[in-house]
This record gives sequence, C-alpha cells and structure tokens, in this order.
Amino acid sequence: MSELPVIDVSPLLSGGTADSGKVAEAIGAACRDSGFFYVSGHGVPAELVQRLDEAGRRFFALPDAVKNEISMDKGGRAWRGFFPVGGELTSGRPDLKEGVYFGAEEPPGELPLHGPNLFPAQVPELRDAVLRYLDTMTGVAQAVMSGIALGLGLEEDYFRTGYTADPTILFRIFHYPPTAPDDPDTWGVGEHTDYGLLTLLLQDSNGGLQVRTSRGWIDAPPLPDTFVCNIGDMLDKLTGGQYRSTPHRVRNRSGNERLSYPFFFDPGWDDEVPPLPYAPGHRWDGQVDFTGTYGEYLLSKVSKVFPHLFERL
Repeated sequence: MSELPVIDVSPLLSGGTADSGKVAEAIGAACRDSGFFYVSGHGVPAELVQRLDEAGRRFFALPDAVKNEISMDKGGRAWRGFFPVGGELTSGRPDLKEGVYFGAEEPPGELPLHGPNLFPAQVPELRDAVLRYLDTMTGVAQAVMSGIALGLGLEEDYFRTGYTADPTILFRIFHYPPTAPDDPDTWGVGEHTDYGLLTLLLQDSNGGLQVRTSRGWIDAPPLPDTFVCNIGDMLDKLTGGQYRSTPHRVRNRSGNERLSYPFFFDPGWDDEVPPLPYAPGHRWDGQVDFTGTYGEYLLSKVSKVFPHLFERL
C-alpha cells in the first residue's frame, strides 16, 4: 500500500476519450500535492520489463573488472557507461549504489550527453532490451505529459509539439548492494530533487524510495505493474511552482540487493525553457530562475554529480 495515488493513464494512450479529462485532473492534483504518483494502465509489456530486469541483474553480477570495461570514462562527452559504488554524488556525498548510464542511441559527436551507448559484450541481450525500453517509455512519457498539459488547461499536444518535440532521453539502471538495515548512514541516494520534466521509475520488489510530503516522509513501495512518476525541477519552474518538484531519497533496508530503472524525459537539448503562461509562484527552495537552453541547464546540474568526469570534458 502507499499514500500516493495510483492513476490509470490508459485513456491518455488511446487518445480522445472522455476519460482523459478525469485522468488529467487526477494528475494535476497529484502534481500540486507531492509531485509523485503511480502510473498504471501504461501498456508496457511485462515481457519487456522482465527481459530488462534479467539482463540488468546479469550485468551487475559480473566482476568489477568486467563491468569497468564499459566505465563512464570510456564514454567521453556522451556521459554513458558504468560507475562503481560511491562513484555518484547525488547530494554532495557518495551514494551507496552502482549503475549504468544510457541515453538515446546516436552516432559519435561533439555535443555533450549525446552519442552511442556502451553495452557489455558479456550480456549482449542488454542492448536490445534497453533500446526497446527507451522507445516504449518515450511513448508513455509523452502520454503522461499530455495529461499534465490538459491538467494545466493547455492543449493536449502542448508539450509534444513544443518542449518535447525532440526530447532529451536519459536512462539509468541502479544497483543497490545489501546494507545493514539499522545503520542510519546507509543511504543509497541522499535527499534530492530531479532536474527535468518527468521521471518514470521502475523498481524491483525491494522497497526503499521515500518522498518528502507536507505530511512528512512517506514510503513509495513497489506496486505490481506500475511505475512511480514524479515531476522534476524544470516542470516546477515552468509552472511557477504550481507543480511541485519534491525531495526524495532511497535507503535499501530490505537486506537484499535492489535494482531500480529511472527513465528521465526532458525538453529538447537546444530548446529554450520559458515559463508556461501562468502567474508565477514560488519554489519550495527559493531556487533562482534559469534562462538559456535546456542543455545548458542540464550540464550545470550533471557536472555536480560527476565532477571528475566533467573536468575532462
């Protein structure tokens, strides 16, 4: 069970149904309250989720030396590949997790955070599973954004034909090793907010995600056949604080390893990000407004997570 609402988004995927308005209202209420909700009725094949999960587990079971064959320092400006436990700084301290960074598959180039992915030769099935998952989740994210648009009183395709016409797609697979359940310092990920528009999180059966709401910290446990959806700082900014980018954290207290699969759906790299046509509100943290392209904004954020890699680029 969870205190967060579960919202069936199937009317948004089918398009033009009378129920789309009800779904949009539910999404809008969740975004104004905590910025978190569960997505059901998403149409993502269970077979694809299973294939992705099995391939991810096979990868993280490999020796560190083998995993490092696709380390992030080999990904260059594309910022793709593996990082070890403690290699990512989410809230200024090393996280107790390891992971792999992916993004839209593109040819090599000079643009940061763009280019080819790094896939392990020892788990060849991971490539197909990841790329198919990215394509599938892009459709789900566009549908959820159409619900967000309707909830804001905008046209259903407001984001699809504007901010996300050519979206920035980022994807991670995170592995949290087992930790002592009673150790107060064993945070898989410290308190933080996400950077962009929308995050869709697939989690395995081991809980650990917590959300800071007006009612205090609450758990967001895994629910069958759902994704946890949350909005990020950029959508908070665009709505002038009406929709909340809420702090959250992860602590793996299950006694088991934990895998999670966050999919990030953001504006186009070269897109300007002006606020939506609403009276400005106030962010919860008083963050200074940002002007410029989304790519510039994202680079300023990511450079704090991997400062050693950023210095090389």
